[in-house]
Amino acid sequence: MNKNLNIQEIDRIIEMAWEDRTPFEAIRFQFGISESEVIELMRSELKESSFKLWRKRVNSGVSQKHLKKRSEEINRFKCSRQRIISNNKISKR
Repeated sequence: MNKNLNIQEIDRIIEMAWEDRTPFEAIRFQFGISESEVIELMRSELKESSFKLWRKRVNSGVSQKHLKKRSEEINRFKCSRQRIISNNKISKR
């Protein structure tokens, strides 16, 4: 992968990749990396068994990692309670 990502960015990408409702397009929007680059990152950062579990989940019907598989009711990349996507913090109430 040719992107210079710091540890925090790599951790956040992995976290977003594991989240079922976070599409690859949201990762591209925030970090500028493609689906294939996310797969490459996951392959290099996870144990082989963890990577296989992740790929199986992404390719199953459970995950909504691809916008085409998502319900049309979901029309946003981030939680409505999330202040800004770059800090990923839920505002205090």
